[in-house]
Amino acid sequence: MRVSGSVALVTGGASGLGAGVVNTLVDKGGRAVILDLPSSAGQAMANDMGDAVAFVPVNVTDSDDVGQAVAAAAEAHGRVDLLVSCAGISSGQRVVSRDGTPNSLDHFRQHIEVNLIGLFDVARYAVSAMSANEPNEDGERGLIVNIASIAGYEGQVGQSAYGSSKAGVIGLTLPMARDLAVWGIRVMTIAPGTMDTPMLATLNEEFIAKLVEDNVFPHRLGTPADVGNLVVHFMENTFLNGEVVRLDAGLRLTTR
Repeated sequence: MRVSGSVALVTGGASGLGAGVVNTLVDKGGRAVILDLPSSAGQAMANDMGDAVAFVPVNVTDSDDVGQAVAAAAEAHGRVDLLVSCAGISSGQRVVSRDGTPNSLDHFRQHIEVNLIGLFDVARYAVSAMSANEPNEDGERGLIVNIASIAGYEGQVGQSAYGSSKAGVIGLTLPMARDLAVWGIRVMTIAPGTMDTPMLATLNEEFIAKLVEDNVFPHRLGTPADVGNLVVHFMENTFLNGEVVRLDAGLRLTTR
């Protein structure tokens, strides 16, 4: 899939990893539709980036809203070639607090609703739009890139909800790729490590420093541009399919 001239839908595209993906794709000649909350900076970002970028407000936990938003996004540039699902939430809560109080079930449910069900809901509508594309020389009609997390493998204390939701995204990768092969639509997942995004603000500085120290190499935070560049590689290398790629500088989370 060529980046130049392609049309991407990017959920959570108004900030963090999503904004990095939008910027990278547009810099390389692509077009993008930011799908993000009405309260986000999506419209301002689209205004600043010109005709190559449009903004469609959406709440990924509202299925009717998702269907209408994807239809509007497809209409904005006339087609959909790529979906990058970056929308997500993360907040920590132990299963049982130190005073014996059980975890809020709403807290767990919200993570599954946003990070897993919302991701799948956007994907099913985006795939419907992609299925109408004329296949390229490889028979490809589209690409789905989902954002998971290394917490889906090695969740930490307080990450039962977040880790479960991201493990679900990891587990979705291969079955979805097999489902969509008949349409020539590939599915890839990125499992980022410690990234320099607003979501990192949920962790304290001491913990962040320890995570970076535990990177094999390099000893820095990952950046939204790192994610954007990996998405571009997925687009250009059509032999990649049904796989989860850790983007984490070799970090393996432990209980230390």
